[in-house]
Amino acid sequence: MDWIAGIQQALEYIERHLTEEVDYDDVARVAFSSRYHFQRVFSILCGYTLGEYIRNRRLTLAGEELAAQKIRVIDAAVKYGYDSPDSFAKAFQKFHGIYPSQARLPGARLRSFTPLSVKLSLEGGCMLNYRIEEKPRTILLGYTRHFEGAPGERFEQEEALFIHTRANQYLLMGLAEDPLTNYGVIHHVSGDGYDFSIATRIPDVLRSRIREDCVLREEEADRFHEIKIPAHSYAVFETERAQYPTLCHMDLRKKAVSEWLPTSPYFLADAPEVSVYHWYRKPHQGERYIEIWLPIERRPQ
Repeated sequence: MDWIAGIQQALEYIERHLTEEVDYDDVARVAFSSRYHFQRVFSILCGYTLGEYIRNRRLTLAGEELAAQKIRVIDAAVKYGYDSPDSFAKAFQKFHGIYPSQARLPGARLRSFTPLSVKLSLEGGCMLNYRIEEKPRTILLGYTRHFEGAPGERFEQEEALFIHTRANQYLLMGLAEDPLTNYGVIHHVSGDGYDFSIATRIPDVLRSRIREDCVLREEEADRFHEIKIPAHSYAVFETERAQYPTLCHMDLRKKAVSEWLPTSPYFLADAPEVSVYHWYRKPHQGERYIEIWLPIERRPQ
């Protein structure tokens, strides 16, 4: 059973169980995949998380049933997995723009989120340079924000975090082993969101003394924490050298997952995903590039 067929079977399984509790382990099992691998690949390919997909499909069906006068609001809340009519009404209003009771009125305007289906298309044929590396355990220093949704879909939020926290980055640059290299780390990925950290590598002696006055003031040190990346196997991809490599960063990431990964002997592992930003300054800004580290494990034979 290939990956494409597995994805389609998983989508059909979800559709059959929308009125029940959907176990992500069961969904992944239908797709002949691990839970982590399926969730990560799904979010990268689709641009939203598995949890968002299931929620949007349920709210679509609930809207259709309410508009057709087939169900009461309280029954729709129970049927589609909400703990109370209030939580259902809040989610329904956010998705459709109207409250469930209004959906029962003639001419009510509703939104529809159609089910996904897999279609075979001729793609690929592009050159992707990569290398497999065993990365040692690494401890970075940085700061973290939690984002809802899928990495990539929330790329604008990640970019905004970089822009609005420059003061933190300048402090880290003053401590860094290489002030022109920093890290973006995606970790603690769940069905509804993920943690994103901006970090750098600093000498061990400084990291252990970060709260001493000779390194950072206490109020500055409180902004940062250690980000631990365990030793692991990674597939490493690099963007082309350019002044603004962030413009092709997400496209390369998606190609790596949609084109390289399914034909490789690997699957995504439950470990942090890392982007390494090599941000050279004038006159070498045209040589900037980003490394993408995808955590991998070899598929069982």
